[in-house]
Amino acid sequence: MAFMIAAPDAIAVAAQDIAGIGSTLGAVSSAAASTTTQVIAAGADEISLAVAALFGSHAQQYQSLSAQASLFHDQFVRALAAAAGSYSSAEAASTSPLKALETELLAAINAPSVLLTGRPLIGNGANGVSGSGASGSDGGWLVGNGGAGGSGALGKSGGNGGAGGLFGGAGGAGGSGGGANAANVAGAGGNGGAGGLLGGAGGAGGTGGAGANTFFSTAGTGGNGGAGGLFAPGGAGGAGGIAGLLGSGGVGGRGGDGGLFANGGAGGAGGNSAPNGNFGGNGGAGGNAGILGGNGGAGGAGGGGIIGGAGGDGGKGGILAGDGGDGGRGGQGGTNGTAIGGSGGLGGNGGAGGNAGFLFGHGGDGGGGGPGGGGNAGQGAGGDGGAGGKGGLIGDGGTGGAGGDGFTVAASGGGGGKGGDAQLIGSGGNGGNAGTGVTHKAPGAGGVGGSLFGEDGPFGT
Repeated sequence: MAFMIAAPDAIAVAAQDIAGIGSTLGAVSSAAASTTTQVIAAGADEISLAVAALFGSHAQQYQSLSAQASLFHDQFVRALAAAAGSYSSAEAASTSPLKALETELLAAINAPSVLLTGRPLIGNGANGVSGSGASGSDGGWLVGNGGAGGSGALGKSGGNGGAGGLFGGAGGAGGSGGGANAANVAGAGGNGGAGGLLGGAGGAGGTGGAGANTFFSTAGTGGNGGAGGLFAPGGAGGAGGIAGLLGSGGVGGRGGDGGLFANGGAGGAGGNSAPNGNFGGNGGAGGNAGILGGNGGAGGAGGGGIIGGAGGDGGKGGILAGDGGDGGRGGQGGTNGTAIGGSGGLGGNGGAGGNAGFLFGHGGDGGGGGPGGGGNAGQGAGGDGGAGGKGGLIGDGGTGGAGGDGFTVAASGGGGGKGGDAQLIGSGGNGGNAGTGVTHKAPGAGGVGGSLFGEDGPFGT
């Protein structure tokens, strides 16, 4: 039995192309008609007149045949275009019953599971309604993505994302937290849903709600990322909310842990405070990698403020193998007191780099300290750099983070972070450089080289 597959769109395009070819041939034939059907004889003798008449007769016969071919061509194009329309109509007519049949079959399959557990066997979870803070529904027990959490109302947290299905399905993203309410409190972001066990990334955490433009309005914390499945990474942590007039920025959410062979999710960035506000939010820590392999997630950057938020620590590499995540950069000091002669804000400290896996892997680099902020009466000092992570049995230590620069040369620079140590084979990490300023803390010491082979890391400058 023979089968045929027809693509209506392709047939319609072909009809248009063939119609264009016919138009081009017709134009060429019309242009040649006047010069070929009325050939002027080369002379007045009988032979010249006979030759001219012969060529003119052939041209007239060609024009007659061309007109017949054009008529057939137009009929063919109309038939081809009609065929495309017929195929499209037949396809549309067959799709609707099949879709309805699919819906009915899924409903019949899922009905016992929904009745007993409240969760279908197959299908994606429903998203939480915006403004409700409701969590997203879990995906099907077997296959399906988790639904996204709904955003929160004023002062309320966002909903958590739903979990993915067993054999495949990503976790749903957490909903964003609601803005500040009458009590000047903003909602936290929802946590991301876990990915399916055998495959599916964790959902990202929701962003924390923003503070109001009133005194001491608190911003919301970012949601944590969901854990990944066996072979999928963890979700990124949500960013902390931005503060109001004098409030502090929200803390970033922690990155989700990776699956058995997967990377950890990145930590969320801390929220900024207002230029004359309070503290910047700390960055979230990176998620740890899976047991057998994968790199740790990077820590989130700290938010800016009177004192910049600290960067998040990098996640740990897999137990057997994997690099540690880099620490997040510290937040910048704010321009606190520019209207009242206050001193500049202090930069936040950088996050520590994550340790590598037990057997193989390099330690993560420490995050740089945040630069100091400006002010009228004085200038802000830079933050300290984070320490580098420890290498695996075979692997180098991470580089220490550089200290943050003072806002001007009259301000103090931050100290450099210590380089990470190697263990058995590998070089110690470089120490971080100190930040610039009229005075500064000491640069970071280099990490110790491996006990079997490897050099110590140099001091920072």
